[in-house]
Amino acid sequence: MRIALINENSQASKNPIIFKELKDVAEPLGHEVINIGMFNPEDKALTYVQNGIIAAVLLNSKAADFVISGCGTGEGAMLALNSFPGVICGYVVEPTDAYLFRQVNDGNAIAMPFAKGFGWGAEINLHYVFEKLLSTPGGEGYPKERREPEQRNKKILDKVKESSYRDLVDILQDIDQDLVKGALDRPSVIQTIEKYAKDEKIKNYVLNLVD
Repeated sequence: MRIALINENSQASKNPIIFKELKDVAEPLGHEVINIGMFNPEDKALTYVQNGIIAAVLLNSKAADFVISGCGTGEGAMLALNSFPGVICGYVVEPTDAYLFRQVNDGNAIAMPFAKGFGWGAEINLHYVFEKLLSTPGGEGYPKERREPEQRNKKILDKVKESSYRDLVDILQDIDQDLVKGALDRPSVIQTIEKYAKDEKIKNYVLNLVD
């Protein structure tokens, strides 16, 4: 699985901590981790709304399989990511949240609070969250006897999402293009799209926008 990490501006200083814990857990499990940034407070600023734009582009183009995101409380990032088609983002504070979201809801993104409650031992909590999130396949159900109805509900949710949204490129074209370009016009995004994107319509839109 290819996992992308996206931080917004208020928590850019936490990026190295989050990236380290994510890599330490994900890579021994055979997952690839891509750091989209922000890498530090001096990096080109991203709002949590722009986190949602990047996540939607990466997931819908198949350039990434899963997105780790967040902001001060995690709420804004969760709302922004869930504003787009093809994204099912859960709000995760601690390891049980991560495990249950992955097993019951089987989404493709999480949003975490990187300011609220991020104190002594925060890196330990991150490590355990990523372990519970990534150490088993998603959608296996919890409790196990609830697997079938939970999988059925996930498929229903996917169909509802498909019916509730338009084509992603059409959506992006209707948003302020300066906002969209500000999110996508960064080397980490462009390189990831160029290397991994499978959806040619999304790929062409992004590359033409940032050209």
